[in-house]
Amino acid sequence: MKRDRYDFVIVGGGSAGSALANRLTADGSTQVLVLEAGRLDYRWDVFIHMPAALTIPIGNRFYDWKYESEPEPYMGGRKIYHARGKVLGGSSSINGMIFQRGNALDYERWGADPGMGEWDYEHCLPYFKRMENCLAGGDEYRGTDGPLILERGPVTNPLFGAFFGAVQEAGYELTEDVNGYRQEGFAAFDRTLHRGRRLSAARAYLHPVMNRANLEVKCRAFVTKILFEGKRAVGVEVSEHGSIKKIHAGEVILCGGAFNSPHLLQLSGVGNAEELAALGVEVVENLPGVGENLQDHLEVYIQHSSTQPVSVAPALKWRNRPWVGAQWLFLRKGPGATNHFEGGGFARSNEDVAYPNLMFHFLPIAIRYDGSAPAGGHGYQIHIGPMYSNSRGSVKLTSLDPSVHPALRFNYISTDEDRREWVEAVRVARDILGQPSFGPFSGGEISPGVAISTDQEILDWVRRDAETALHPSCTCKMGTDEMSVVDPSTLRVHGLEGLRVVDASVMPYVTNANIFAPVMMVAEKAADLILGNTPLAPSTVDFYRHTRD
Repeated sequence: MKRDRYDFVIVGGGSAGSALANRLTADGSTQVLVLEAGRLDYRWDVFIHMPAALTIPIGNRFYDWKYESEPEPYMGGRKIYHARGKVLGGSSSINGMIFQRGNALDYERWGADPGMGEWDYEHCLPYFKRMENCLAGGDEYRGTDGPLILERGPVTNPLFGAFFGAVQEAGYELTEDVNGYRQEGFAAFDRTLHRGRRLSAARAYLHPVMNRANLEVKCRAFVTKILFEGKRAVGVEVSEHGSIKKIHAGEVILCGGAFNSPHLLQLSGVGNAEELAALGVEVVENLPGVGENLQDHLEVYIQHSSTQPVSVAPALKWRNRPWVGAQWLFLRKGPGATNHFEGGGFARSNEDVAYPNLMFHFLPIAIRYDGSAPAGGHGYQIHIGPMYSNSRGSVKLTSLDPSVHPALRFNYISTDEDRREWVEAVRVARDILGQPSFGPFSGGEISPGVAISTDQEILDWVRRDAETALHPSCTCKMGTDEMSVVDPSTLRVHGLEGLRVVDASVMPYVTNANIFAPVMMVAEKAADLILGNTPLAPSTVDFYRHTRD
């Protein structure tokens, strides 16, 4: 480190940390240090920057922190694997590059909680727009001047044509833009890639400003503890190259995500006092909500074989990979230049929900998300699962050793509502895949297979086969109740000074879509709150609301 004291020390160079570092250093008046425990996202690293290589970093110790849940009690005791980015840019450097804001009513739900009025849709929308450069065009819902370039999926593969035809045959509608006026429906997706390369938060926000004199970024710097003087955070303890250093800060901002931020708080004496004391941790502040309220999205793949050779399966064959790689390297084109998650949509599984509780990702190949267990030959699949489950979990400290992962328990499929919606989700996806538009292509269902048909059989299969969609959130939630952790108006940790949290953990409820976009919005809005800037004016626009007949 160039100095031993900074105005702001940002713990975590992932999605939120990258955006904050950019905004907090913009006027040159503040000294900011970003501490990232992972390594640099080297420009030559093809596994990060080639969109189609997204399956390779997952499960690889050079890119992934490789978390795993405790045995999940409602999933037959299975441990669910959780990938988290171990590189600058965090999980935005290894994710699926799908950009989804969530539904406007998600933010109305946030804003309805006590003290959360300025986190409703009209207050959040201006910050979504500020971060976007939507190449499909701007309007009162979309931005075109932001650092995050968004390309719309081309959806030219004939399997996408069949998919969009099938959803209409099943009784659902198309929509122009799932991030615009109407989320409900099906459309091409926005993606965080540009000119054939992944555009992570680090590449969009951090690398363009690395030359600022008031910004320092350190990789392979593992923060082990927050330092306090009384109730004020005054810095952090950092393990770097085998030695422990102390860095002093005017403010410490945690941007480690839904696992790391509560874990670091607990290690530092902030959390459930009784549980921390039992582990020998000196308690700084009793906040029982730290690590509670854990939410996520679980998903399964409904897979079909294809009778026509139109999927992207050939691109995965070893004999074709040199050609795919050369096309991408020299032309930024071909199968390597897309994440393949080019389209999908949102729907309601029943009439009791006010807005879509199901998200669909369509993929023109039959393969698992991490690249394992390909179905063989040509195929296609829908990724499906309930989007605002009422199951809740926790992140718990188990060791005073900072390198030991906390205990993660999600309690997936633990409620009657969750189980009901899982059965509905699978049946809706199957109904779509069984429509006439897929007639020329379908060679039959591969997974789960026709033998799985009753409600109980579907639930048993989900328990055996479901994977996380990698959207952990809500473990340091904003709010004013006794289980909240941060103040909605400042993002300061309740009861403490000089300490804030800005990442997915501050969401009170997970949104009904991928969470990268809302995390970036939270960071954009937080930057104004931290700097004391006048907030962006609310956008009082209309948005689609389903009305029952």
